[in-house]
Amino acid sequence: GYASAQFNLGVMYANGKGVPQDNKAAVKWFGLAAEQGDADAQFKLGAMYSLGRGVPQDYKAAVKWFRLAAEQGDAGAQFSLGGMYWLGQGVPQDYIYAYMWFNLAAVSGDKDATKNRGIVAKKMTPAQISTAQRLATECAEKIRKKEKGCEGKY
Repeated sequence: GYASAQFNLGVMYANGKGVPQDNKAAVKWFGLAAEQGDADAQFKLGAMYSLGRGVPQDYKAAVKWFRLAAEQGDAGAQFSLGGMYWLGQGVPQDYIYAYMWFNLAAVSGDKDATKNRGIVAKKMTPAQISTAQRLATECAEKIRKKEKGCEGKY
């Protein structure tokens, strides 16, 4: 029942380190840790669903797990969630949310997020960019306070 140990087992099975490589077992262990709120496990589980490793590919499930980790400040999940909104995978395509999530990941130092934020911005109006920046600031504050709900009507 220890989330950190469950996450580590998931990593071991995903990478075949010390055990035979087994994506289904990795999903099991990531899932147990993710259900307890472990952001690293939530991110990894989102990636497994996004790529269809050990589970059928399911973008909606990927978005669910990426969002839970992203709202805890996980930059990888923020980047991935930005990509899901950018491409409309598991969610309706939404450049404002794509920009917002890429912006949050970029603030954490993710250079790819900085690049993707710029690409998305070229498809947006100045008003949309302003809205996305405001949402990113509000979300960063919620993350700092450990609150949920970075997405809503804008």
